Amino acid sequence: MKKEDQEKLVQQQPQSQAETQIVSTEDAFFYSDVTRGIKVSVRPEHVEENSDPEAEVFSFSYTVRIENLSAETVQLLERHWIILSNGIRIAEVVGPGVVGVQPVLAPGERYQYTSSAVIQDPVGSMEGSYTFKSLSGKFFEVKIPKFDLVYPVILH
Repeated sequence: MKKEDQEKLVQQQPQSQAETQIVSTEDAFFYSDVTRGIKVSVRPEHVEENSDPEAEVFSFSYTVRIENLSAETVQLLERHWIILSNGIRIAEVVGPGVVGVQPVLAPGERYQYTSSAVIQDPVGSMEGSYTFKSLSGKFFEVKIPKFDLVYPVILH
């Protein structure tokens, strides 16, 4: 696909309080979602050097950018991930923060991190949510957009 065509690709699917977008941009965050003024964008990549297709090991990294577009300071308290391999749930991860941090984001601030996942098939996906707390003491869930994990397959 040409770069111009990639930049034109926009698919929107309205959600109850959120809107999912798949976009190709200059900074390559392909999946994005906004819930209650918190924007979560994800860029997945396959990791060739940690994968072994013959042993059914397909490794991926994903970079997540969290942006506070709201007018209130918030703190990310917990993550909840669902990981699928070939459409089958292989893991559910719940824990405090992200990569050992519970970032506080003032209005206009953003936080970015990279993590990884391993699946048993060349195609899978991840999705989930973050639990946030506002300065006013309200807890709320923020959707992490579903994103595809696709290992490039070489056809002979």
